[in-house]
Amino acid sequence: MHGHHMHGQMHGDGNNPCAMQDHAGMDSQEHMHGDGKNPCAMHDHEGMQAHEHMQGHHHGHEMGAMKGAFMETKEVDGYTVTFHVMKAPKGMDKGGTHHLMVKVEKAGKIVPDLIANSKAKHPNGKSESKMLMKMGDWYMAAYDLGHAGRHELMVLFKTPDGAKHFTGVYYPAEKAE
Repeated sequence: MHGHHMHGQMHGDGNNPCAMQDHAGMDSQEHMHGDGKNPCAMHDHEGMQAHEHMQGHHHGHEMGAMKGAFMETKEVDGYTVTFHVMKAPKGMDKGGTHHLMVKVEKAGKIVPDLIANSKAKHPNGKSESKMLMKMGDWYMAAYDLGHAGRHELMVLFKTPDGAKHFTGVYYPAEKAE
């Protein structure tokens, strides 16, 4: 897989090997490991330099009052998963119009060493998946969420104990008027 394909837009046309369409096979160990067979493996980070430009933009708890900020928390398997969606700052919107940020905590503490994949299902029914990149306590991916309608944002994460957990939210939270 060429790294430059990871940088541009991935359309949900069914050709994305990382898509989580049916969740079948997500129980297989090799899906979340960098074993060379998996095109979604986390070791292929060419063209994913977005994190170099993100310093100072991952302190989500201070952004709750910002206009247009979206924050929602879900509980899954004893973990607290916080979803934060914000418009990409000008000049940092190459990967998408919005940044999806996810934080995972257990008993109030950040859970380290997660492997996390995200999926956005757009109002037109198309889907795309992206690995979440670690940025401090948050994991981030950029998606184009600027068009009207409701998007389903999902995250599948694997904790250090090897267990997999899945949850999601709708963005915006309310259906568009």
